[in-house]
Amino acid sequence: MNIKKLVYLGLFCVPYFLKAQEAKLIQYVKPLIGTARMGHTFPGATVPFGAVQLSPDTDTLSYAVNGQYNGDVYKYCAGYQYDDPTIVGFSHTHFSGTGHSDLGDIQIMPTQGKVQLNPGTADRPEDGYRSPYSHANEHAEPNYYRVLLDKHQIKAELTTTTRVGIHRYTFPASDASHLIVDLTAGIYNYDGKNVWTVVKVLNDSTLVGYRQTNGWSRTRTVYFALRTSKPFKNYGAKYGDGKPVYNGFWRKFDQQNNFPDLAAHNIKLHLDFDTKAQEAILMKVALSPVSMKNALSNMQEEAPDWNFDGYVKEGQVAWEKELHKIEADMLNKEDLVNFYTAMYHASLMPTVYMDVNGEYKGLDQEVHKAEGFTNYTSFSLWDTFRAFHPLMNLIHPSRNADIVASMMAHYDQSVLKMLPIWSHYANDNWCMSGYHAVSVVVDAILKGTYQGNAEEALQACVQTANTRNYEGIGPYIDKGYVPDDLSGTSVSNTLEYAYDDWCIAQLAKKLGKEDIYATFSKRAEHWKSLYDPSIGFMRPKDSKGTFRAKFDVLDTHGQGFIEGNSWNYSLYVPHQPKELMELMGGAQKLESYLDSLFSMELPDKYFEHTEDITRDGIIGNYVHGNEPSHHVAYLYNITQNPWKAQQRLRQIIRNQYHNGHAGLGGNDDCGQMSAWYLFTALGFYPVAPAADAYWVGSPLVKSAKINFENGKQLSIMARNQSEKNVYVKSVRFNGKPLENWSLSYELIKNGGELVFEMTGKPDKRKH
Repeated sequence: MNIKKLVYLGLFCVPYFLKAQEAKLIQYVKPLIGTARMGHTFPGATVPFGAVQLSPDTDTLSYAVNGQYNGDVYKYCAGYQYDDPTIVGFSHTHFSGTGHSDLGDIQIMPTQGKVQLNPGTADRPEDGYRSPYSHANEHAEPNYYRVLLDKHQIKAELTTTTRVGIHRYTFPASDASHLIVDLTAGIYNYDGKNVWTVVKVLNDSTLVGYRQTNGWSRTRTVYFALRTSKPFKNYGAKYGDGKPVYNGFWRKFDQQNNFPDLAAHNIKLHLDFDTKAQEAILMKVALSPVSMKNALSNMQEEAPDWNFDGYVKEGQVAWEKELHKIEADMLNKEDLVNFYTAMYHASLMPTVYMDVNGEYKGLDQEVHKAEGFTNYTSFSLWDTFRAFHPLMNLIHPSRNADIVASMMAHYDQSVLKMLPIWSHYANDNWCMSGYHAVSVVVDAILKGTYQGNAEEALQACVQTANTRNYEGIGPYIDKGYVPDDLSGTSVSNTLEYAYDDWCIAQLAKKLGKEDIYATFSKRAEHWKSLYDPSIGFMRPKDSKGTFRAKFDVLDTHGQGFIEGNSWNYSLYVPHQPKELMELMGGAQKLESYLDSLFSMELPDKYFEHTEDITRDGIIGNYVHGNEPSHHVAYLYNITQNPWKAQQRLRQIIRNQYHNGHAGLGGNDDCGQMSAWYLFTALGFYPVAPAADAYWVGSPLVKSAKINFENGKQLSIMARNQSEKNVYVKSVRFNGKPLENWSLSYELIKNGGELVFEMTGKPDKRKH
């Protein structure tokens, strides 16, 4: 048996290969591992944080049916649904694990025979250009995707550079082979979403264009350049606008056949070829946020030739570099797959949003040039401030510094003068609650990651937090809470604002701004306004100061919370957990609360109508599939029995993270679920980003090495690690015992050795 086969079977010890610098960590990445029952992870090709995320789309459901929201569209947040029997095409932009969606730009589909510009339906694929396929003929790995399209036996292969998608389609012999370019297709599509589309055919193998859409991102323009390796013999277009009210004098031309200057709300193209048996036609599609000219420049710079296999290799080298930031040895191969798939998922978003010359379109819709930083977009901050950005501060601080610089540029270009809430392609879609860019900015400054002007950053944070007309901030400032009669998510808003205000206070303290520190320290305690001691839970309160009478602590809908119930959200005071514990009645009360949270049974009626949570994402009443509870198990550390945190954390990992296409118990949410896994598997977690503390849990790794950008290395060892030994007997850093189950960033930033002694028996001595 040869060495490669032994490596594939996992018969050699992984650390041996890591030490020998021969480990191919991408072999443990399974891009098809996605969200349970929801398919919110795309399985296609991309490089780390690439602007192009090229992936198959498996259906074309409309966002609305008869003017009403179509609940089935939720399954297609990433465009791909594992259980679907057909593929409609391969588009170039996707979100990973979001609970709402957009994108799906520039969809390509190879076909043969009669030109079909309608996708058809899953039950009658012969009526359109879509094709059945089998998972037996589908393969995905970092920066490479392959599938056989059964309808015409066309093999499709995909790879990418940062800004260019490269396609390779191998055709049977035919004098009627086609590449369909559907510029009407999109994720969460609806009539009227395409504002305008332009195509210019430059020659018999190159075309450029753009399309502007009005969706989750209100004004989003994607410019593109497309080139084929073989000249097309004919091309044609179809406008999907019906008969326009006014069409000027363009009627003088036949715009459907071989006409090079096209513009309409909706355009579909077909490029026609003669093909020999097993002939491969390649296509390059470059994207730009700025112009068609820049899209061509991006293509020339990143993908100048037709070496498809070379682009695959270059992208995989980039993935190896990204994955080697943490070198882990696990209990078994399944855990290695989970670990490095989590590393992969935590390296997909946010995405690069600028051209090779540094130009990008800003929030003001003007063209800007990123000077000294890489500009990024797609910040799902309600999710990612919790663990993803703290992970970046550890393993990729220079990237996180660029992300903060992108946020500051967003603020500078904002006519509202606010940091991003949910940044999205030169827009803000304002999704979810809180102003959590504050957490990311402050954490990066306090940890020394961001070297920009801290005074300006503090001003941006303060200005954002004082935007009175945004989601109840004015009443929150005046009354100390967001009133229930003014907001349907009044409690969660209050709790999240309070945490963000605490972050602002920490930065103000560092900069010596005593007045700002005092103001925001007081605001950081506003969470207390909504704690109802008579029931022991957070509860909505109206403008008159009266708690809501009709209230269900188990219900997620209409109770004052977003994506969580009061049982879970009442624990969301990450910046002042001990104060919350005392308000609840002390350590024993908190411990009993946590015990009940994990052990009680949440009836189906409380989540059966909730899109983003299924039974798969719940343990008792603890909802891991939504982010507000991600710190909760660690709260056992401040009770008298910290061992319960270790028990629950191992339970969560084993219950919520699996191999297979339905591997996650909830949306990955742009890497947050995966970042939680990575921190927890390493044995510590940032309960309150912007605090200099990671809370110790129960590591899953046998050993790991975090390779810092400064050349230092944090070595982690879990001695006596096993499936049964989930409890931590002792923790030492550089030989010294840790106190209070806490590890500081200042302690580990220059590397060292963190050693856990694992045991199968909990330490039940009172702490």
